[in-house]
Amino acid sequence: MAANVRSYKAKRITLDHVQEFDDTVAVETPLTLYVNDEEFVTLVCTPDCVEELITGFLASEGLIRGAEDIGSLTVDTAEGVVWASLPKLSTPARRMFGKRILTSCCGRGRTSFYFFNDARTARKIIGTWTVSPEACFRAMASLQQASQLFHATGGIHHAALAQSSGDLVAVRADVGRHNALDKLYGWALRGRFDATQAMVVFSGRVSSEVLLKVAKMGVPILLSKSAPTDLGLRLADELGVTVAGFLRGNGMNVYTHAERIADDNVTK
Repeated sequence: MAANVRSYKAKRITLDHVQEFDDTVAVETPLTLYVNDEEFVTLVCTPDCVEELITGFLASEGLIRGAEDIGSLTVDTAEGVVWASLPKLSTPARRMFGKRILTSCCGRGRTSFYFFNDARTARKIIGTWTVSPEACFRAMASLQQASQLFHATGGIHHAALAQSSGDLVAVRADVGRHNALDKLYGWALRGRFDATQAMVVFSGRVSSEVLLKVAKMGVPILLSKSAPTDLGLRLADELGVTVAGFLRGNGMNVYTHAERIADDNVTK
């Protein structure tokens, strides 16, 4: 954790008191990604698990389908540069990065505002995999306990993959909530972990971009301690993702595809 935080002198000021102290803040680092020797994008991130971050980012943007599509990956965190060789990269995918299109999603006549590469890679999730409410509460409690960087700085997002039991299999952290999810995606791809029978447990709000990243991972259930947005929920409904928000203590709000969180012992 030491490489991801720094100490700064600060003054705590209240109406009747001033006190100097050493505060712990999160490190934020720019990383410029070169794809096939061309500058592609600069990510601002917490400088750990960089290989996972880049793998997940490239997959999320539709430039790769799996870790095996990366010919080589060279990371120089001191210079803030990453070089990725993608032998299979198609010219259209590269040119369409960042271009938004309107698409009618999932054949239901609803129009959604996507990036081009989102429309290529976000697919409807089907299946009847279910978990109990207790497993959801256990997973979120475990994420809270594992969030050491947040507890130290108050400025970090955490994301985890959890099994149906609620046990966490991977936890990643970053100053950017999208980066935390990309690190998790990269971990799954590099380790060939099947995310189609797992939950994402998340500290941030469920925006449309967060929802799309989860759908691209193939994860059927997204648990968040925070609020969803309207577009995030509309996309979740269309893409078949179960979204539960405000998951705190032993309560949560399930907004979409609630059939995946089932417990016959719960009073209706």
